[in-house]
Amino acid sequence: MVVDPLYEISVKCTYCDNSFKTMKVRPSFKKASKTDTDFCVHYKDINPDYYVVRICPFCGYAHTENFSDKWKPAQRQAFHEKVAQNWSMRSYCGERTWEDTLQSYKLALLSAQIKDEKSRVVAGLLHHLAWLYRTKGDWEQEKRFLNFALDAYVIVYETEGMDLNNARLMYLMGELNRRLSRFNEAVKWFSRIINDRKIMDAGMIRASREQWITTREDMLARRMELPDEMKHAT
Repeated sequence: MVVDPLYEISVKCTYCDNSFKTMKVRPSFKKASKTDTDFCVHYKDINPDYYVVRICPFCGYAHTENFSDKWKPAQRQAFHEKVAQNWSMRSYCGERTWEDTLQSYKLALLSAQIKDEKSRVVAGLLHHLAWLYRTKGDWEQEKRFLNFALDAYVIVYETEGMDLNNARLMYLMGELNRRLSRFNEAVKWFSRIINDRKIMDAGMIRASREQWITTREDMLARRMELPDEMKHAT
């Protein structure tokens, strides 16, 4: 018997209260081929990220498991005006193309902004959009969304950094700065993780050391002035 990698789940829309079906990828089909230094996972066959966003076919509300279930009256009104009243019913329950997935993340981003979701939810959506463009080899759009994601991660760090895995968040800000060629900023974040005695996350300390070295190589390759702490490094 051939097993379909996708299976249906039922979701209730928190905006219009209708139930609808959406797809998920079976765990046994989630096979990674490699992971980038900013945690973008590349998959061998089917990409589970394509099915993270759930879109209500009745009203157009798009969300992930990380969204809040609560709506304020003003948010409901704004969503009605910006999305629901212009929405024509369509289903996203089926196999998704790259274009479908791009549309789903952009819809989720719009919903998150209208609902004033937490910065980390918005940052995650922006980062996923950058990854989508990466898989297409579209560096201009990837760079655009990495910039947006970095700005959102900075807000996360400033507003709720103490409640999260700080080392991972700091590492991500270092790595996104590095990818955007802001090498001096990248060095600052990597160095903070390496030198902060309170950080016990061995994986993130090791990754920060590796990316600190990579950043130094990036700067030398471009004949850039190294920060003092890098000049004496071997």
